[in-house]
Order: sequence, then C-alpha cells, then structure tokens
Amino acid sequence: METKLSNRNVWKSLGADRAPHRCHIKTGFFLLLTLVFLLTAIAYVSGFPLETAVLPDTLYKKVLNQIRSYYVVTEYPPASENQTIFLKPKSVQQSPTQTTDISVHHHVAHPSNYHFTLDEPDKCSQWDPFLVLMVPVAPHQREARNAIRSTWGNESSVQGKAVLTLFLVGLTGGAEAQQQLEEESRQHRDLLQSNFVDSYFNLTIKTMVIMDWLATRCPQATFSMKVDSDMYINVENLMTLLLSPNTPRQNYITGYLMRNRSVIRNKKSKWYVSQELYPEPKYPTYLLGMGYVFSNDLSEKIVEASKEVKSFNIEDAYVGACLKQLGVAPSSPPDSSQFRAYLGQYNRENFLRVITTILRSPQQLIDIWKDVKQIKLE
Repeated sequence: METKLSNRNVWKSLGADRAPHRCHIKTGFFLLLTLVFLLTAIAYVSGFPLETAVLPDTLYKKVLNQIRSYYVVTEYPPASENQTIFLKPKSVQQSPTQTTDISVHHHVAHPSNYHFTLDEPDKCSQWDPFLVLMVPVAPHQREARNAIRSTWGNESSVQGKAVLTLFLVGLTGGAEAQQQLEEESRQHRDLLQSNFVDSYFNLTIKTMVIMDWLATRCPQATFSMKVDSDMYINVENLMTLLLSPNTPRQNYITGYLMRNRSVIRNKKSKWYVSQELYPEPKYPTYLLGMGYVFSNDLSEKIVEASKEVKSFNIEDAYVGACLKQLGVAPSSPPDSSQFRAYLGQYNRENFLRVITTILRSPQQLIDIWKDVKQIKLE
C-alpha cells in the first residue's frame, strides 16, 4: 500500500493527474529513464560508483558492492530462510586485462579478487601442523561444524603429528547471521570467512580461497585435505597413508579418482557446464570433491595455475584442470577402497578400514564416531 501511495504522489507531483498533459508526462518519464540508463552506463565504464551517490544504502547494495564485478544478484532471500543465493553473470564483455570484470557466463575464481573478513592468520605459526583439514561449509550449517568439532575435527595429534581443522564460509546474507558467525569464531577460533556469496555455483571460488589461505597463511604444513562437511574421516588411517615412505611430499594428490568423465551439457542438470566455459567434451582426471588430500606445495601452484585456467562451476573438475595445466597427475591411493562415496548400511568394520565416506547427517557422524572409538578402547 505504501508503494502504491508513493507512486501516486510521484505522479501527482509531475502533474500526471491532469489528463491533457499525460502524453507529455509519459514521454518525459521515459526520457528520464533513458537519461538514468545512460548515466549508469557511463558510470559503469568509468568506474564511478553512481549508486553510492544517488541511491540509498541498503543491505542489497552492501553485498552487491563486494561482488558487483562478478555477478548480478537475481534473488537474495533472508538469512533465516537458509536458501541458496542464485546468481547470474554480467553480460558485459570486459577487457581480459581487467581482473575485476568478467566475460559473459564466467566468474572469477582466482582468490586475489577476494579478501578474508574472518581470519586466523597466525594459527599455523602457533600450531605448526603436519596436516591441515580444510572444510568448506555454508554459514548456517553450525550443526555440521559442531559435529566435526566433537569427532574427527577434535583430533589434534595423530601418531605424533599435529593436525589442524578449519572451516571456510562465504557471506552470510544478513546482519544477525553474521553476528552469530562472529561469536562462533570468537568461541572456537577455527572459522575463516571470505567475501564471496556462499552458493553452490560458487564452490570453485570457495575451493580456490582455501588454496590461497593454505599458500599464504600455512606454507609450513606438509599435507592438506579439502573435505566436505558431510564426511566421515578416519584420521588414523589418513595419517598412516601420509606417513608411508611411499607417499611423496611434493606434487602429490590422491582421493577418489574420476577418470574419463564427460562434461554435462544438459541445462537442467545442477552439474551443467557450457561449452564457452569448458569447450572440451571430457574433463581431465580429477579427484571427487568430497575429500582429497594433497602435499601442501600444491596449494600455491594451483593458485598460480588458476590465473591461466578459465574457471567453471564444477570445483573438483576445475582443480583437475589446474593440475593438468601444472603437469601434475592425480595419484591412485594405495588402497582405493579407503576413499568411498557411500558405505551403505552401517558396519563398524568398514568404518575402521576407510579414510573417507559420505554420511547422511551430523548426528550420524557423532553416533558412528562414538561406536568406532569405543571399539578402540575395548
């Protein structure tokens, strides 16, 4: 109702309630719209922030100012709804020398385009970890983070080696959610946050920001692992693999190998990738994104390779493309049965043998962890 009254008052102020002048008013109104469009276009090309000078400062614009070089927000739901934020790329082709703008259907994954709003820059110098477990997770998934903190994320020393677990999130989408996240960060000191919109489409950005943090804040670590928040990790078995004399400590990456995988061109699929983003019909060999472990020297190398490899929205396949650019071939694990997608019905012996597998819920992780730990105590 307020919008309707406001519009009516605007028209009255222009004289729209006077019938003889309606034609002129409409013409003037469209001329005004055209002028605004031209001013906006000039401002965009010149880089002048027109919206900050003319338009009110809303939450939408605060977020948009941080991602305006990459996307146009098409839906921005309240944080309480825990919905995905849908994005579409800008349709303006920019010069390839401009790192802050992108071509049509192309998002910039190189992490230099983003910065950390929550950080733990001294964590590795204090901890000196042999292994870092990096968990990309949505801001609202606190239950998943707490489940990890009480299970495999609580394993700080394994076979005499220091292990560090950290969580990476993007923007929360609301002041209240951000306040809660900052409080969680103060409590646990294990949260990293970067200023990209946290959505499924942006998982490639999320992964590259992880690589950047490892390269710039934690170069002393020997190994790192990118592991999803719905995973069970047997850290003992993982450490046994990493401490094996046959495991290289440079240019090494292993997990669940994906070979000879076709690029999905069906636009209805969540894994759709256009030919413009990735023209080849098949991906290079890559590691399934649920959990792959790598020698930490690769984090900086992958970041550098991303400058040359056009990004696309399948994050694990994109890392595979960066590895191909580097000339690094993913390694098969010594025992491929230790990296499992699903184990099916719970069997304790299976969980004692694996390194990774996907679970259904945070509570299942807690229950299985208690059972597996109990058998070790008996």
